[in-house]
Amino acid sequence: MRRLKILKSVIERYIESGEPVGSKVIADQFDHAISSATVRNDMAALEKMGYLIQPHTSAGRIPTGLGYRFYISHLMRREPLSDMDREIIEAQIVKGDLNPRTLVSNATDLLAKLTDCAIVSAMSEMGHAIITRVDILPAGRRLYAILVITSGGAVENRVCRLEFDLQSEQIAFFLRFIRENLVGMRIDDLTDERLVELGLALGSYTVALAPLLYGVYDITRELRRQRVEIKNETSLLRRGVFQSGQYTDLMNNRQQLGDLMEKQSDGTAVIFGQLDTAFAVEGSTLIVSPYRQGTRTVGSLAVLGPLRMDYGRVLPFVEYLSDTISRLMTEGLDEDRSKPSRVGRGPTDLAPSGER
Repeated sequence: MRRLKILKSVIERYIESGEPVGSKVIADQFDHAISSATVRNDMAALEKMGYLIQPHTSAGRIPTGLGYRFYISHLMRREPLSDMDREIIEAQIVKGDLNPRTLVSNATDLLAKLTDCAIVSAMSEMGHAIITRVDILPAGRRLYAILVITSGGAVENRVCRLEFDLQSEQIAFFLRFIRENLVGMRIDDLTDERLVELGLALGSYTVALAPLLYGVYDITRELRRQRVEIKNETSLLRRGVFQSGQYTDLMNNRQQLGDLMEKQSDGTAVIFGQLDTAFAVEGSTLIVSPYRQGTRTVGSLAVLGPLRMDYGRVLPFVEYLSDTISRLMTEGLDEDRSKPSRVGRGPTDLAPSGER
């Protein structure tokens, strides 16, 4: 029991100061109830167990990755979020834009401010989502904005340039065609083969409207792609977590980091660089917390920083924000997600007779 208290004190003192912790400092914390010699013996025993390390002869001890792991699992006290913390999250996340990508982006911005660490977001493929709405809006001469909304809450748009301006009847036809053939379809079901079928079904409108159809397809293809983004990444250099070469390697291989995060789907995980995986370097920590839509894991947030991190403060923020994202992405979406897919249906016969 005494050794556990000493280990806890060493880790918390090191997190606070960043300096190796000596036996006298710990003895003082115990109000001299135990001698410095006793503390030294216990610290030596903890070092043999792999929980502490002495970086230099005659220096104090610092925790190892193994020591941090034991501390997080058994000794750490989580700091509850204050009312002010919850109000900030409410103002910046809950009352903000609920488009999933904007929602996650706002959460990562806030998490970067709260932790001063690099923040990684990995949004998984959204191919299971259902297309709930498609709109085409004139945006200028021969320019048309395509808007796609999914049951996952994603709202994506892009501008398409055509060879000529469309007539109102052509736009009306296209919207009816989309409503009958794409709305209610799962994104994964809009395959290359299905796209060709739909293009042919446009009949005499193919030349005029095919670019818009392909624009919708490009949006769905983008939605299927996993996105890995890193914010406040310069903190990795500023805080001495990575050297410049290691930093460059990480930024060039962020997809590997996203793949690692995607595997952590059973709750919050704390991963130590090189102790658990080669994703980073010794002395770094990745805290991953997945978020869900209903029962499906659709992405995760992660804090990437030094081993010397205030885990008792950082972990509750990561978990609270991922839980908030899960709640907001799930609310009000059950009805849309239950809509049947249109896979297997042939294109609706909307083209004027004789034009197909």
